[in-house]
Amino acid sequence: MPKGRVDWQIIYIAAGKGHFFLDGKEVIVPAGNMILYQPKQQQKYHFLGKDKTQYWFVHFTGREVRSILQHYEIPLDGYILHTGISRDYEDLFRKMRDELVKCSWGYEEMLTCLFRELMMTMRRRMTENVPRITGFIQDEMDRAKDYFEQHYNEDISIEQYAASRSMSTSWFNRSFRSALGTSPMKFILEIRIRNAQTLLETTDYSISNIASIVGYDNPMYFSRLFRKTKGVSPARYRKIYREKYLSEI
Repeated sequence: MPKGRVDWQIIYIAAGKGHFFLDGKEVIVPAGNMILYQPKQQQKYHFLGKDKTQYWFVHFTGREVRSILQHYEIPLDGYILHTGISRDYEDLFRKMRDELVKCSWGYEEMLTCLFRELMMTMRRRMTENVPRITGFIQDEMDRAKDYFEQHYNEDISIEQYAASRSMSTSWFNRSFRSALGTSPMKFILEIRIRNAQTLLETTDYSISNIASIVGYDNPMYFSRLFRKTKGVSPARYRKIYREKYLSEI
């Protein structure tokens, strides 16, 4: 877009990296950074498949945008914001996306709240003493993330995985948290619960079968974890979801 857009845009690099052309120069932006485009600024960027880039973006507009950004002390004199990597960012972008898709009652007000929460989270992370992630560490944590996403339903030992990569368990845990904003076991738990939610919503599988599919031999233990994470039991979650779904169709 040689003449840019009429609105503002933030692009968050969650994993991998992006190739951006800023002020006529190509800049490789790694994960843990955001790009802020102001209205009518030229936009030229691309992502390469080999980098396995994951990114989120949001467009926004309004007469008070500049003052809102200044209120949260978001720099307006450049493009790149060093915001660090956090699961909180992905959760906020995902919630904004869902609000736009569903357009439920009050979604515009909810979007405003989520956007302001995004600004606050960015400001907090930008002022924290966030460890700088080297290329080697980032590559290793991306590798671990890919492995956990592919094998989440297996009996994963963090100690064995760290040893297989010639790392100490404590060093691996610290690096993973710095790179992804969460611990390895919590990351795996989130994947398991998220996939369990999908199965509860879309299938009639028993709770025992779902527990086994997502990696738990003990359905009671799975149910306790699910309740602790989502606030309701798997059976209750399914009932609430289906009642809501049926009321909307």
